[in-house]
Amino acid sequence: MAIIGELIKRAIELSHNIISNPDPVSAQREVLTDLLEKARDTSFGRAYNFKDILSGTDLHEAFASAVPYHDYDRIYDKWWKDVYEGQTDITWPGKADYFALSSGTTSSTKYIPVTGDMLTSIRNAGIKQVLSMAEFDLPSSFFQKEVLMLGSSTRLKEVKGHLEGEISGISAYNIPFWFKGFYRPGPEISAIDNWDERVEQIAIKAPEWDIGGLSGIPSWIELMLKKVIEHNKVKDIHEVWPNLEVYTSGGVSYGPYKKSLDKIFGKPVIIVDTYLASEGYLATQIRKDTDAMALLTNNGVYFEFIPLSPENINDDGTVAENVKSLTIDQVEEDTDYILIISTVAGAWRYMIGDTIKFTDKKKAEIKITGRTKSYMNVVGSQLSEFQMIKAMEELESKYDLDILEFTVSAVRHGEDYKHHWYLGCKEMSGFDQAGMTEQLDRILQENNKNYKVARTKALKGLEVNAVPAKVFYDWAEAKKKKGGQTKVPKVMQEEMFEEWEEFISNQAREQLQIK
Repeated sequence: MAIIGELIKRAIELSHNIISNPDPVSAQREVLTDLLEKARDTSFGRAYNFKDILSGTDLHEAFASAVPYHDYDRIYDKWWKDVYEGQTDITWPGKADYFALSSGTTSSTKYIPVTGDMLTSIRNAGIKQVLSMAEFDLPSSFFQKEVLMLGSSTRLKEVKGHLEGEISGISAYNIPFWFKGFYRPGPEISAIDNWDERVEQIAIKAPEWDIGGLSGIPSWIELMLKKVIEHNKVKDIHEVWPNLEVYTSGGVSYGPYKKSLDKIFGKPVIIVDTYLASEGYLATQIRKDTDAMALLTNNGVYFEFIPLSPENINDDGTVAENVKSLTIDQVEEDTDYILIISTVAGAWRYMIGDTIKFTDKKKAEIKITGRTKSYMNVVGSQLSEFQMIKAMEELESKYDLDILEFTVSAVRHGEDYKHHWYLGCKEMSGFDQAGMTEQLDRILQENNKNYKVARTKALKGLEVNAVPAKVFYDWAEAKKKKGGQTKVPKVMQEEMFEEWEEFISNQAREQLQIK
């Protein structure tokens, strides 16, 4: 018996039982009060009269009436630019020692402040996740195993008196001392900037480690595991890491990668979903009988929710100015909402860009349903990313394909439009262009009445093409966004889609030259 593992497991179970989940409504009220109290004397707090807001009878209403919504450009240009230059007490007390570089799907880089209070919030969320392992009936030996966290490089860049990197790199850079003995790949390998070189070193060192848990975005985890298997000449990853029990996923929906990763795993692995964004650690799965995540309602983040509908969202994916937000007690289950956050990093009524739905309102459990910029509403089609993913799953089932990635754009044809789809498939042999085009159109019409109406008007059809999934990752690499927190775009605007198709054409020409 693993004596130390048994002691750790019992301690986690005891702590998990003692630290119960808070009531989301009262917890959020306390968080908003605390945020406003702490930031009342900052430049932002004085500009929007936080003292007056705190004296009101309806705190949320007073806050929502006084403070406008912010997308990244709006808050950076007016406030975070000064924070970036090293000024203090701008949107949060003190200065930001770190800036998270957002690895979004466009070429522009975003600089998100990460304060000491936000690092504490992220650590507290990590502890919450560890404590939730008491729910998953893991063997005692698991709690003595190592955890491989595949994120971005921990070699942070010093700029203007602060350090910059992706949030996964910043988090790993600040790993608590008590966790360093369990953390892999360790400080030397994790500091390698080049993603391919880092994965190569992981593959070489892999047999020396006793990995019990994995953490990272599914697409990059899959590529890393394939490299480990290839380098060590084994059939599946459990031949290298026989005690691998848990994979903590995040960043994107796990569903599209399940079939492919199941083939890489040699035995069942528990999947735990998390929601760590550049702006903070927002939710984590805490129960084994659901794949939904619980919003962390008492951890320095205040949540607001806006129903996802055409009238509530602008063409560029931002929230319409005068839309009323809902509090956590006002939401309904199985409804898509645009997520708005205010945080201990000095984000105020900030549109993070994700859409979510509640699966259990009482437990504040959610699923991420997509990105606001992945909401297709050209000629009224009103397609959400969640509906697109479900359509891909149906195509996978019917044609026995692994569709690991996809992207779509509304392309003008004269006065009308067509949806142009590219599917990133693991194997190309099962792709039937005509059949899949017809099936995809049918699936979307059956599941979205607005899309069905659009198909009788200006949306004149769709075009479906398949490329190897590797093309998506090569595209990310060409954009210098390989690995880390990178998400391949699900919906492309016209300019990016033209670049995408040119990239595919260039790759095709290169392949012909090689042959």
